[in-house]
Amino acid sequence: MSQNVPSFTELLDGAQHSAVHLEMRDAYGVAGEADNFGHWQRTGERDNDPESPYWASWTSLIRRTVARGVVVRRARIVSEPVSDYIRYEYEGTPVNIGAGELVRWLPRRQASDIALPGNDFWLLDDRLIRWNHFTGDGASGGGEISEDPAAAKLCAEAFEAVWARATPHEDYQIS
Repeated sequence: MSQNVPSFTELLDGAQHSAVHLEMRDAYGVAGEADNFGHWQRTGERDNDPESPYWASWTSLIRRTVARGVVVRRARIVSEPVSDYIRYEYEGTPVNIGAGELVRWLPRRQASDIALPGNDFWLLDDRLIRWNHFTGDGASGGGEISEDPAAAKLCAEAFEAVWARATPHEDYQIS
């Protein structure tokens, strides 16, 4: 099934009141961040300049979205001790927060009794899902759009359950 998947810009520009993102992998191998992740692995230095070429389009999009009154929340379910990739994400999270996202972390052991969808997702306005598919090694496997009410309900309930248990970024200590 071939599907035209809107860009994140189109999706977030269309959001009216909420955009939530649930991440459940301990490592991603997305091509667009490979150079920055590799640099961090070699040097321990993380690009945290919100206006850098790496971040600028994202931070601009989030600022614009939040300025319209849309609440943008991101929750990450992580194994502990965390992977190198999660350490890398953790160190970049202040940029997400500075742009206007709310971010929380939930240790995987605390998510065992939460019914979770099989894939990471964005849920916009509690009705439109953008599934994020990944290959076994974490590369992007493409996205998929769904407006299935039952799937949207599952995503909304899963996200809210994770959010309620998760620790705000400023209070979460990586192990």
